[in-house]
Amino acid sequence: MTDDEQQTDRRLERTILDLLDRRSPSATICPSDAARAVYEGDDDGWRALMEPARRAARRLVAAGEVEITQAGRPVDPAEAHGPIRIRRVR
Repeated sequence: MTDDEQQTDRRLERTILDLLDRRSPSATICPSDAARAVYEGDDDGWRALMEPARRAARRLVAAGEVEITQAGRPVDPAEAHGPIRIRRVR
């Protein structure tokens, strides 16, 4: 992993936590919210950050900071397929 990729990963983690801090304790965000916030262009380039944002969310799950949900229920990140949401651990 390059230094730029590591910096992007850390920015995504911080951005996920910052976005959640600005919402109610039970609110969720989509990984795309973090990808869009970190991407610095005006086009659809943020889409390339979607998988890195999902990985950042999984690292934050492992750290006990957030949980990944589907259909409003926490799921094991390894079992999650399709759209996910991220929220603070309750």
